[in-house]
Amino acid sequence: MSTEKQFRGPWGLSGAALKWTALLLMVLDHIHYIFGFTGRIPEWFSMLGRLSAPLFLFCLAEGFAHTHNRKKYFAKVYAIHLLMSGLLFLTICSVIPVRPDGFYPMNGMMTSFSILMVVFQGIDWLREKRWGPGLAAVILPLGWPLLAGTLMGMVPALQFPLSVLGYTFLPMWNSNPDAGIGTILMGILLYSFRKNRRVQAGVFAGFTLLFDFLYPLLVFSQSTEFHWTMMFTMAYEWYGVFAVLLMLRYNGKKGGGPRGFFYLFYPAHVYCLYAASWLLLSV
Repeated sequence: MSTEKQFRGPWGLSGAALKWTALLLMVLDHIHYIFGFTGRIPEWFSMLGRLSAPLFLFCLAEGFAHTHNRKKYFAKVYAIHLLMSGLLFLTICSVIPVRPDGFYPMNGMMTSFSILMVVFQGIDWLREKRWGPGLAAVILPLGWPLLAGTLMGMVPALQFPLSVLGYTFLPMWNSNPDAGIGTILMGILLYSFRKNRRVQAGVFAGFTLLFDFLYPLLVFSQSTEFHWTMMFTMAYEWYGVFAVLLMLRYNGKKGGGPRGFFYLFYPAHVYCLYAASWLLLSV
C-alpha cells in the first residue's frame, strides 16, 4: 500500500503547474546563459533558474511512476537526447560552426533524463526482487562512463568510437553539464523517496546543501581570493534547494496543458536563443 503523501490544501500545485514554473525559470536561466556576453542580463535570471532542474527531475520521477506507457515516454526523451547530444558532439568536433566568440550551448537535460529513466526502472525491478535486470539497469548506466574512460586510457584508438557512443546511443552522465553526477544522484533520490513527500523533500534538501553548498564551500575556501559571500553571488547552484517549497505543494494531480509541448519547446528554445545571440553578436 502506497504511503505517498500529497498536499491537499487550496494552494496545491499540479504536475503541469510545476512543469510550467520550471519551464519559465529555465528560459530565464538560458537567456542569461546565452546572452551573458552582452552584460545586460541580470544575474538573478540564473539564480531563479537554479530551481528549474530540481523541479524537472521531480516531475520526471512523478511522470515515470504514473505513466501508462513507459516505453513511449522513454522513446520521446531518448529521441531528443539523440538530437541534442549528437549536435553537441558534432559541434565539439568542429563539424558544426560555433558563434564567433567560440560559445555554443551545452544543454543536455534529456541526456540525464534518458539515463535516469533506465535507473528508475532498475529501482522498480529491485523492489520487485528481480535482482538481475534490476542491478543491471542501475549499475550499467552509472558505471558506463567509468568503464569507457578506462578503455579510452588503455586503448587510445577507442577514444573516438566510445565518445560517439557516449554522446548518442549509450549516453554518459559526464557528457555535458546537465548530466553530471550530481543531477543523476538527485534524480535517483527523488524517485527512491517519492512515496513519502516529506521524507523526499528532506533528503533532497539535505543532498543539495551538502553537494552544492558545503562541498563547494570547502573547496573554494582553500583559495585566498575566496570570500564566503561568493556562495550567494557566484557559487549559487545551491539555490536549487528552494525548489523544495514547490515540491511540497504538489497535489498529486497531472493537470492540463498541451501534450508533448515541452519535448518540442526544449530544443527549439535553446537553438532559437543561440541563433538570436549569434545574430546580435554579428551586428
